Amino acid sequence: MAREVLLGDEAVGLGAVHAGLSGVYGYPGTPSTEIFEFVEGIAKRRGDIQATWSPNEKVAYEEALGMSWAGKRTLVTMKHVGLNVAADAFMNSAITGTNGALVLAVADDPGMHSSQNEQDSRYFAKFALIPCFEPRNQQECYDMTRDAMDLSEELGVPVMLRLVTRIAHSRAAVETTDAPREQNPLRPSKDIRKWTLLPSNARVQYRSLTEKQPAIADRAESSPYNVLELRGRRGVIACGITMNYVLENLPEDHDLSILAIGQYPVPLGLVRKLADHVDEILVVEDGYPFVEEAVRGPFGLPGVTVKGRMTGELPRTGELNPDLVRKALGLPDPPHAEVELPSLAGRPPTLCPGCPHTDTYRAMNEALEKYDRPQVFSDIGCYTLGALPPLEAIHSCVDMGASIGMAVGAAHAGYRPAVSVIGDSTFAHSGITGLLSAVNGNVPVTVVILDNDTVAMTGTQESQATAERLDRIVLGLGIDPEHFRIINPVPKEHETNVRVFAEELAHEGPSVIVARRPCIEKIKRHK
Repeated sequence: MAREVLLGDEAVGLGAVHAGLSGVYGYPGTPSTEIFEFVEGIAKRRGDIQATWSPNEKVAYEEALGMSWAGKRTLVTMKHVGLNVAADAFMNSAITGTNGALVLAVADDPGMHSSQNEQDSRYFAKFALIPCFEPRNQQECYDMTRDAMDLSEELGVPVMLRLVTRIAHSRAAVETTDAPREQNPLRPSKDIRKWTLLPSNARVQYRSLTEKQPAIADRAESSPYNVLELRGRRGVIACGITMNYVLENLPEDHDLSILAIGQYPVPLGLVRKLADHVDEILVVEDGYPFVEEAVRGPFGLPGVTVKGRMTGELPRTGELNPDLVRKALGLPDPPHAEVELPSLAGRPPTLCPGCPHTDTYRAMNEALEKYDRPQVFSDIGCYTLGALPPLEAIHSCVDMGASIGMAVGAAHAGYRPAVSVIGDSTFAHSGITGLLSAVNGNVPVTVVILDNDTVAMTGTQESQATAERLDRIVLGLGIDPEHFRIINPVPKEHETNVRVFAEELAHEGPSVIVARRPCIEKIKRHK
């Protein structure tokens, strides 16, 4: 055995490689990005692992499913909202099943450190009727990934590995194997019925998936990651990382009965054993009250009081921490120093000095001044920071690609001028179809594509549509070349850029303005 200090994300990546990985797919999104990047670094050195960023999460999942069909082991990575994009392929892959192992590593973001919501991916695993692992530390990130690969091939289903931000982005020593598994040989699936989800085939496959549920449940009941220790009459169910928060607050001779859960579906047999032994149960989980709802059921547990996020002992929203768990356990505050900190002004995040988006927004804002309180639909990326002072240039951010679709809908309703702002990578991810709709309907929208030549927000990964490739895509969708404008967002071109914006805002049809200048951070990193 070797020991390495790894992020949780990196431990997942290394566990996959040591489990015989042949390909990793994904789209960058905090806090999952480092999983792919870690494997990508190994792939470049070894040369026998496929590792290329995909245009979006749906494509990434489908590419991973294709590698599984070929009999190889594969990992697909994304953040929780990315799973919404991949949901179509994900849900149906549970019905087709797998050939080679397929593990989905999805990183949730309780507390919304860098996300629009804090949805809990465990519900997706339950929805799809597949197993799910939830590590409590970096060692389990490594071990569970390897076990998930084995379980996927044993049961013939995809397996989810659910991380949260604190696990993904913290480091610890991890013991790793010195005997990695060999990659699977190429052995494509010969079962055409399994992979062709015509209704007649899909009904058979879905029945097969439901017939696997007792085996999936049995694996959870007997899992070494689900551990029950019976002591006193007060019980705790701790899921994933929250087990650390519980133990951090307890002496070794505590009198709590504890069920630690790291593998799903919820091990109801172990829950029943705990409930038979205690008078009350506190459910501690980072995310939604997924286990609490399962334990409580529609009528609760007779004779047992169930507490948690739903009853107020723990906050209903946000990320948990040891102090919140300590309070929920009814323990007094530990001794601590009283320190008076000076009052500091709030410092919201801002665009980097020299960012091309700043110059684009200044020109756009000036061109919009003649309109009555104009609103601009935006997308997800660094440019979302343009919503804050001093620019205050954008007024929405919902999901990847929503800026164009919302602008089209607003234009249909009669709103003028309907303006959307989207980055080059986000345009490739989810904006192309929205622009196609605008072109097909000759909808008067002005689409501003901020082409900074990279996926800047998540670490300057390669963009799928930038420079000439982006231009060809836009023109290929049918935008009138006379209303396809490219500007250079620098201060000396400000007046020219304002004039371009003004002309296209007045156009009664779809137009595209590409603001093209490389990201400052990409230039620094790749110089």
